[in-house]
Amino acid sequence: MKTCLKEHLKRCSALRYGSFTLASGAESSYYVDIKRASTYPKVLRRMARELEGRMLDEEIECDRLAGVVLGSIPLVVALSMEVCIPFLMVRKERKSHGTGDAIEGKLEEGYRVVVLEDVITSARSALEAVEFLRENGAIVEHVLTIVDRETGGRELLESNGLNFHAILTAKELLEE
Repeated sequence: MKTCLKEHLKRCSALRYGSFTLASGAESSYYVDIKRASTYPKVLRRMARELEGRMLDEEIECDRLAGVVLGSIPLVVALSMEVCIPFLMVRKERKSHGTGDAIEGKLEEGYRVVVLEDVITSARSALEAVEFLRENGAIVEHVLTIVDRETGGRELLESNGLNFHAILTAKELLEE
């Protein structure tokens, strides 16, 4: 299945080569654009099914799925539809209008929440979401991603007591 997802990502041009500055500030000769991949229904469905399979394989149970705005929102919606688990959307900053909520969706004290990210580089944004969810009463033990760039994100998450699950590593994605 990984090979199928890898090919889907390449076919929809989610893997691009050039000179890129990543959200972490690091420079890279390639870019993994899961947001672009998410705009293709078949690819989005494949990613959701891969994430569902990983949750089943690892026996991960939760009350809510959580996606960090914006990149992982299509993933969390698609996975939610596959597994029939409600989801949360975590903003990086509180909005200044409406309710002012930083978390959209119903979160209650003690809910077990799994955090999804599209691509993990440094994992800082995923860890910030985990910490914010925990401050709001969630129990967060797992972070799932489509691609681990293998640049220290896994180590950061694991050093903070989280189980990290990646569908593909950068090495797997880049090998011919």
